[in-house]
Amino acid sequence: MISPVKTAEWAQVRAHAQRIAPLHLRQMFADDPQRDRRFWVSACGFDLDYAKQRVDTAVMQALFALADAAQLGAWRQRLYEGQWVNNTEQRAALHMALRAPREDAQFASVCAEVHTVVDAMRVFSAQVRDGSLRGADGRAFTDVINLGIGGSDLGPRMVCAALADDQDGPRVHFVANVDGAELHPLLQRLEPATTLIIVTSKSFTTQETIANARRARQWLVQALGESAVADHFVAISTHHAEVDAFGITRARTFGFWEWVGGRYSLWSAVGLSIMLALGADRFDALRAGAYAMDQHFLTAPHAQNLPVLLGLLGVWNRNFLRCDSQILAPYAQRLEMLVPWLQQLEMESNGKGVDRSGHPVAYDTTPALWGGIGCNGQHAYFQMLHQGPAIHAVDFVLPIAARHPYAEMHQMLKANCLAQSAALMRGKTADEVRAELLASGMDEADIRKALPHRVFAGNRPSNTLLMPRLDAWHLGALLALYEHRCFVQSVLWNINPFDQWGVELGKQLAKQLLRHDHLAEMDASTRALAARVGLWGSGSD
Repeated sequence: MISPVKTAEWAQVRAHAQRIAPLHLRQMFADDPQRDRRFWVSACGFDLDYAKQRVDTAVMQALFALADAAQLGAWRQRLYEGQWVNNTEQRAALHMALRAPREDAQFASVCAEVHTVVDAMRVFSAQVRDGSLRGADGRAFTDVINLGIGGSDLGPRMVCAALADDQDGPRVHFVANVDGAELHPLLQRLEPATTLIIVTSKSFTTQETIANARRARQWLVQALGESAVADHFVAISTHHAEVDAFGITRARTFGFWEWVGGRYSLWSAVGLSIMLALGADRFDALRAGAYAMDQHFLTAPHAQNLPVLLGLLGVWNRNFLRCDSQILAPYAQRLEMLVPWLQQLEMESNGKGVDRSGHPVAYDTTPALWGGIGCNGQHAYFQMLHQGPAIHAVDFVLPIAARHPYAEMHQMLKANCLAQSAALMRGKTADEVRAELLASGMDEADIRKALPHRVFAGNRPSNTLLMPRLDAWHLGALLALYEHRCFVQSVLWNINPFDQWGVELGKQLAKQLLRHDHLAEMDASTRALAARVGLWGSGSD
């Protein structure tokens, strides 16, 4: 495939960007009374309002043509058919099969294996939850610790936080950081006899996870003896030799497959902590919502396809309008962990500088993605969004119904969300500021001084994504929506979103520093720093 920037379709979109550049969203709304309906799409219970994006019908048609030129439909088919979409590792990326129904013919080649594991998870979690499976001294488990990092932590942690109102099983805790400040206070307050520990690592060699697992093992053994390891530890892994050596039985080991990437793995056995916290029915609902979005992505035309629209708008903002970053502002406290989950999904997937053929790209790929709870963000980073010189695209995510009884507070939350998107779009003109200050009684001299500080341009793009409520089904659909958005963008950029070679070098160097291997090959700065922080004394071999 030729570079996307060399196609006629890319040039056409760029021409539209030049045409759009002088236009303000205020005027675009004034010129098109149907704009709010023209750029509104509903699917899987969600409503996407993208009327506040700097697009018109001609721009969208050009973006759809760009998607066709990039062979989005063919790449999507390859993804669903289990072909090697991860070309550098010669792997499929069949995470959609993890949430497909047992009878789904599309994923028949792997569905039986998937459901065998899910069935085993269901039996195990039910026994832990009802107390029939107990610890070494016969007491029921009250707490679960999930030890993992990256996708083995962020996905389950995020889901359990988002659905905390539905948790009716043992208390589930998450530890990812190798900094003992995360694990130590948790172990200090938990009781070994009533604690179940899940070690989640595909290879069972992940440095941070295994360091935490060994420390947790020592804590357990000191209290209950070596024989308790088999009763209190569970492995989510494919490396049986390492698991066996640790002392975890095969009956307590749940596997998954090479075609499950870490950042797409919460739907697999990696989600055991979710099932323990929420129960099998809610885990099934989570998967069912994702499956509904999978089918929508596969079948809906571009103009009605939520992942396609979000992906195209992301490319439009990044490559043609030069937006510096992508902001996610969920207006739901329970979605606090959605931002770090999406950071890994987007930036580990599409943070690439070469295309699928290994050639350097001549265009931007994924922007920096950040954000945080919207209402809190209004008192933190929103000032920059409104008046900073750089423009950042924003996704607002808003559940319509609350899960708490404080109706008036939820009304305030909704009003704030809609007001912020309106303010980013509208801005405030000098005339509006002047009239406001005159009405307040300010004199002309003071108005002239105040004016530049109170004017802001607006014309800043955003999506508003409404979901009926924050429950397991709709959360599953939301996560699948962003997974597919990420894939759409990778196709437009002609990059592989399913590998992550860039993170490997740091891991290798950390091992060298710990083992004192090849230290002379380290740069002088790193050797000096290592000596200063006490990794070794001499700073040399």
